[in-house]
Amino acid sequence: MVHYQTIMIDGVCAECGAKEIDNLSCHELFNFPLAWEHNDPNLYALHFWLVSCYMIQHPSSFTEEGYLGLLNLFTEAYDHSWDTPYILRKNRDLVKTIKKIKTSLPSEERQRIKRNFSITIEDIYSGGEKNAIQNVLLWKKEVRSAIDYLNLKERQ
Repeated sequence: MVHYQTIMIDGVCAECGAKEIDNLSCHELFNFPLAWEHNDPNLYALHFWLVSCYMIQHPSSFTEEGYLGLLNLFTEAYDHSWDTPYILRKNRDLVKTIKKIKTSLPSEERQRIKRNFSITIEDIYSGGEKNAIQNVLLWKKEVRSAIDYLNLKERQ
């Protein structure tokens, strides 16, 4: 089944490994915490982390330059505990230096490499709005660890 930005194969995202829930694709699950942000300013304060975690787990949507820029921004922001205004300023600066962030390839033509992440948007959705802040904080920690693991594997 093809959805915007995701392909679900037998109910599992072809990139992040999230399972379909309530007949919703990975991308459709992602829309729920985006809506929950409107009810909770503390969750909205984590918007960069929510979106970045999802994007990092779906690299086929980006150019190589755009994806590497995101990985670097995420890593720097996490490792140096940047506050949200500083992250957003650095993101604006980054966007100005990258020729093209999103890929122009149609969804069905993108190369997807399945990676099984320990936490995906499936977990954020399943945990519900009440636990979203706690789960996004855990997700960003797990994605940061996954970045180190993926970088190590690619160097071998």
